[in-house]
Amino acid sequence: MSRIHLFEFEDQQWLPEFIRNYITDFLQFLSNKTPMYKGIVPIIEKGLKEANTNQIIDLGSGGGGGLIWLNKELRKSNPNLKILLTDYFPNIPAFEHTKKQVDNFEFIKTPIDARNVPENLNGLRTQFLSLHHFKPEDAQQILQNAVDSNSSIAIFEGQERSFRSIMAMIFSPFSVLVTTPFIRPFHIGRIIFTYIIPIVPILILWDGVVSSLRTYSVDEMNVLVSNLNNKENFNWEVGRVKSGPTKILYLLGTKK
Repeated sequence: MSRIHLFEFEDQQWLPEFIRNYITDFLQFLSNKTPMYKGIVPIIEKGLKEANTNQIIDLGSGGGGGLIWLNKELRKSNPNLKILLTDYFPNIPAFEHTKKQVDNFEFIKTPIDARNVPENLNGLRTQFLSLHHFKPEDAQQILQNAVDSNSSIAIFEGQERSFRSIMAMIFSPFSVLVTTPFIRPFHIGRIIFTYIIPIVPILILWDGVVSSLRTYSVDEMNVLVSNLNNKENFNWEVGRVKSGPTKILYLLGTKK
């Protein structure tokens, strides 16, 4: 199945901020309440160790991803871990809610472009479920920027470009309907635009299917790496790892 770069509503600047936040809140809730990232804990630990850092600079954080769950696991071996949340469309209420729950999270309120990360943000760069948002030239720029700034990077995708993954996304509106009352912080608008005017489930259905269609395969991520300048200054690892009921695609680049 060839990669198709259709649009996602979440990427559109005209999408009302509160609707985008409802979408990222759902994704954050789901990834924190399920063990979907269990299998990638050793990969992140390896990235932190080889980068000789105790700080994660999370790019494209959305609503915070599954970082609350991951943070609990990672702090078992790295009690001084610090996590900085960033996004091009920062979900400030979600960031503030995350910071209230854990004491080692910080966030940046202003937009941060994963293709051109400020040099003062030092640590292991991570991306969860967001590389597919970028066209190949932009995805390569994300990696090139990491290499140019001598920053290790770890990228993870929870879906694949496969019939099975697409079918799983088709059932995502049902997950939205079931989980919405439990998502925090509570907003009456989330109830209205989920059950009365079902914009959120519809957009999540579309964006979920499109996410699968434009997810990079292992071979395609290897091609991105092969086209980088000075790629030999990094150790690269690209693959798939079983994590909970599914498999996670990952790319790990650590400075030598």
